[in-house]
Amino acid sequence: MVNADRNESDVIFILLGFSDYPELHIPLFLLFLVIYMITVAGNLGMIVIIRINPKLHTPMYLFLSHLSFLDFCYSTVITPKLLQILVVEDRSISFAPCITQYTFAAICVVTEAFLLAVMAYDRFVAICNPLLYVVVMSQKRCALLLAAVYTWVIISSYMFIYSLLILSFSGTKIINNFFCEYAAILSASISDTHVTEMIIFILANLNTFFTLTIVLTSYLFIFITVLKMHSASGRCKAFSTCASHLTGVTIFFGIILFLYCVPSSKSSWLLVRVSTVFYTVVIPMLNPLIYSLRNKDVKETIKKLIELPARCSSR
Repeated sequence: MVNADRNESDVIFILLGFSDYPELHIPLFLLFLVIYMITVAGNLGMIVIIRINPKLHTPMYLFLSHLSFLDFCYSTVITPKLLQILVVEDRSISFAPCITQYTFAAICVVTEAFLLAVMAYDRFVAICNPLLYVVVMSQKRCALLLAAVYTWVIISSYMFIYSLLILSFSGTKIINNFFCEYAAILSASISDTHVTEMIIFILANLNTFFTLTIVLTSYLFIFITVLKMHSASGRCKAFSTCASHLTGVTIFFGIILFLYCVPSSKSSWLLVRVSTVFYTVVIPMLNPLIYSLRNKDVKETIKKLIELPARCSSR
């Protein structure tokens, strides 16, 4: 049962962001605004391209369209507040908006991790069992995989949020970052947080371990299969089919593992903030670029969309 004794209206968080570098506020605002515009256009554009091009109606691009939607949502949850605290003096955020931001951010991160794991499994089937690919990755199987991902994300996210809402909160707390994160919200609690910390620790490590295991196992079998190929062109083609996904996975999990390893000290605060910017703002922009630049069908569709206004005006 959620604790009803806390006075949420009295709980205020102060987002420091980059307040210790006031001379960089305007340049950072312009930079993040451009990144956000590219992110929105890139991810929504990727969804449109996948929908209108029949050649992209494959399991990999079905998952990619979901990934693009997640990146759009994740960036929209984080970036507008980041832009706001760069240009206004009031950097406070009340309890309810803070919890809401954390909730949606957690949902997006966990979903993206599991989607990347599903995409790794898709690449494993495509390279290691190409003759069975159509059967194994059928529409029904893809729908079941997506349903399993979203079901687990809803369950784990509910447990994340419930573990915070059972606590009592009070006072004003400083968040040495630009968005509401779990540790900062927990620090505002006046209750015993041992159980909550244990729940979060188990869930976070379980999600990371499970998704990383699927990704690493899939690519281990892919690597072994490619090495057994006698044709150099076959090996190149096999690697090219998973190069984009491998790049995205390396960046995503690399940043997660890096943030796990960075010690929580004043000397590392700037490093954590920069890494968090890359993780929350830059990666959602990079994903559509990573998956589109190496794909001929995507580039041809983009070219046709660009040429469409000129064709219409010439008629």
